Amino acid sequence: MSIAVPASSAPDPAPSVRGSARRPLAVALLAAALTAAPGGARAAADSGPASPRAPEGASAVLDGLKTYGQAVLHSGDGSVRHIPAGLYEMRVDGGGMLQTYGVGVAGNAQPQARYTESGWSGSPLAGNGEAGRIRWVLEHSYPQLNDLAGLAKAAGAEALTAESAAAGTQVAIWRLADKVQVEAADPAAEKLADYLQKAAGRLPEPPASLALDPGDVSGAVGTRIGPVTVRTGARSVSVVPDTAALAMGVRVVDAEGRPLDTAVHGTRLYFEVPAGTPDGVASVTVHGATKVPVGRVFTSEVPAQAQIVAGSSESASTATATALWPEPAAPQPGAAADPVGTAALGTRAAPVSPTTPEEERLATSGSSAATPVIASLAVGLVVLGGLVVLLLRKRPQDEEDGPAA
Repeated sequence: MSIAVPASSAPDPAPSVRGSARRPLAVALLAAALTAAPGGARAAADSGPASPRAPEGASAVLDGLKTYGQAVLHSGDGSVRHIPAGLYEMRVDGGGMLQTYGVGVAGNAQPQARYTESGWSGSPLAGNGEAGRIRWVLEHSYPQLNDLAGLAKAAGAEALTAESAAAGTQVAIWRLADKVQVEAADPAAEKLADYLQKAAGRLPEPPASLALDPGDVSGAVGTRIGPVTVRTGARSVSVVPDTAALAMGVRVVDAEGRPLDTAVHGTRLYFEVPAGTPDGVASVTVHGATKVPVGRVFTSEVPAQAQIVAGSSESASTATATALWPEPAAPQPGAAADPVGTAALGTRAAPVSPTTPEEERLATSGSSAATPVIASLAVGLVVLGGLVVLLLRKRPQDEEDGPAA
């Protein structure tokens, strides 16, 4: 819908008034452009997408649907679809296998799609009050409960096969996750789905298979920066500083300053930065093998169905933490607090990334990320200057064209 703006009914100002008004207007425009240019260039140069953090936990590739039955999905428009429902398998990078169910009934689980471990807040379960009940279903059904006769008895079903148990469990998850009208085609599977949906209690979100907390820390040169705490179900994990740390003599140590090559759950890591080390950034990566907890979600960057873990073998997991030094200067009075200037950046809102090859090239050439912005501003100022000149030259002509005495 457009809104018509009526033309002004006020009389046109006299030419001499228009001419005298142009000079302050032109000067104001030029002054405003000159004042805003440096700040605008600086803001454009400083802004940019934050570098994504390395994924924590396991990464995997979807093999496909392996143990399944059929389900009937009723859409809001009255249409009916027959869809497969059951267990998927995923191959973990570095070794290991996962059994998973789909989170959303409308998803598109593509074989060979790549997935990474995620918390509920970074998945389709974010804000879903039924997430804890979905985890209960996973803990109390197939394949965690492999006693199919006992599961059938609890559900009031005559008998369950692996396929019908997987189908009934998937249907119950879909109902809780999406509030959809879906039923299992097999009567025993449908009874299992009803039983699981009604009996489901609430369980808390499971921890990551491997994580470093916090993922970003900062401090002063000549100190031990940290701590970063290892969170994992693995018996032990290897501790590997990156090449930047090794090149600058930065060591990863415990609270007493002893170098760490391995760690366990609860170990506190520190970055020991020698005095005189230039400003810099370094990271440490921990590697381990553990079962991915039931209820952890795996998401994909491409549009695909999120997966939730129902079973896991010993699987490879990794996590990375980054240290920055020296500690940033305190903000000026009245300035907004700098989230990077804290001792531990638990929010991970502004991770610091190493210099990229493109940035190094720009630095060597004497250019910077702001060069295109500055060039654009220069062109804009030239055009604006031309307009100012035209406005000022127009004034005498307007005065001459005024009404005769």
